[in-house]
Amino acid sequence: MAETAYATSRSDHRTANGSREKRHLMTAAPVSELDGSRFRSVLGHFATGVVAITAIDPETGKPTGMAANSFTSVSLEPALVAFCVAHTSTTWPLLRAADRLCINMLSEPQIAVCKQLAVKGGDKFAGVDWSQSPAGTPVLTGALAWLECSIEAEHLAGDHVIIVARVHSLDIHDEGEPLVFYQGRYGRFDG
Repeated sequence: MAETAYATSRSDHRTANGSREKRHLMTAAPVSELDGSRFRSVLGHFATGVVAITAIDPETGKPTGMAANSFTSVSLEPALVAFCVAHTSTTWPLLRAADRLCINMLSEPQIAVCKQLAVKGGDKFAGVDWSQSPAGTPVLTGALAWLECSIEAEHLAGDHVIIVARVHSLDIHDEGEPLVFYQGRYGRFDG
């Protein structure tokens, strides 16, 4: 059986009392016709928070990290979270080699830090202020909260790996508004 995706179009519709209303009509399109840019565009309509995943590189003793917007809680008992990493990531092997990771929930003023951590190569921590979690992982100054974790499981999923991590310690770190990613842009939540 072929999988099907749906596209929407608008049409006028007469209601029972004779008034007109706009309706969205669903039209089927086979999944094989979807391309990556369309998929990304549609999923971009879901706002996400942004985290920085940091660790101390065991080979160099220096901090390293990456930005991610694919973060979620998984379980309360035990305390588990998850995030996704592209197979092409050059930073993930460095983070994966560490005993502990720190997931920093970024605040709106940390857009520059986020972009710096998202770039391939270079010193991602140049000019970035941080302190240590109980196990010594980098907690970014200005992050709203942090979770110190170890890798529990990895699951291959298409062009990404889903990382499930066990939380060992955590805390609220700073006050402020969250950094939000929506339709390919960074912003803030005004609530």
